[in-house]
Amino acid sequence: MNKIWKKSLELALLVIVFLVVIGPMLSLFLWSVAQKWYWPSPLPQTYSLDYWAQALGLKTSLAIGAVSIVGAFSLSLMIAVATVVIAMLIAIPAGYALAKYKIPFGTILLFLFLLPNAFPQQPVFVNILQTFTRIGLSGTVPGVMLIHILVGLVYGVWITNATFRSIPPSLEEAARSVGATGFQAFYKIALPLAAPGLFSSAVFVFLTSLDEFTGTFFIGLPFINTLPLTLYSSSGYNMQFASVIALLLLIPSVVFMLLIQKVLKAEYVGGMG
Repeated sequence: MNKIWKKSLELALLVIVFLVVIGPMLSLFLWSVAQKWYWPSPLPQTYSLDYWAQALGLKTSLAIGAVSIVGAFSLSLMIAVATVVIAMLIAIPAGYALAKYKIPFGTILLFLFLLPNAFPQQPVFVNILQTFTRIGLSGTVPGVMLIHILVGLVYGVWITNATFRSIPPSLEEAARSVGATGFQAFYKIALPLAAPGLFSSAVFVFLTSLDEFTGTFFIGLPFINTLPLTLYSSSGYNMQFASVIALLLLIPSVVFMLLIQKVLKAEYVGGMG
């Protein structure tokens, strides 16, 4: 009897996972290839790759109401890559210093990196918009990049800090005892051991930047149009086109999450607490 209950519970959990995770993704895929899909049909009546071709710039047709997203996708990738580089240049030394040295108010400094995500983002970005407008950064790529760095630093600093905390201090002390300088011990011992956690941190920053909407909306419009903004503007009138964009945004997330699952060690996650 207990075995039957166990199997039933496993089946119920499998169905829930399918409905919650796989179901929406399958629906997005069907919408992206649906030329015609009318109620009450459970599946599209007509299939087509026209929306994919138009979104990827392979054809142009005003009839289906879709546009090329190559420019928006390229801009999103460029901003995300630049955000990762700058954010990690800040996060690595900051995370290492907060993990290895007794810095006055270190806990408070670490908490400050959470502030952009600790409050509702709309009022924060509205106030930042006023400042950026005065100094000429609103509606510019550098302005949007600064917002993405601000939002992404929470993952950069916290995961980096947890990674360096997980490395035993005795390893660097042993290197110093045989003549290595502090920088050599960091570069040759701590940095290679922290590489998986730093990679995971960079991935989180990249995905945060790639999917960032609110800050880009307030700071970037009307001149900066990234892929999430294109998704927002198309989702109200063209479900097929919006589904194509959503899947394109989903692909990097799935790929990088699978990579993180391989490289991110449990002690790094525990150290974030």
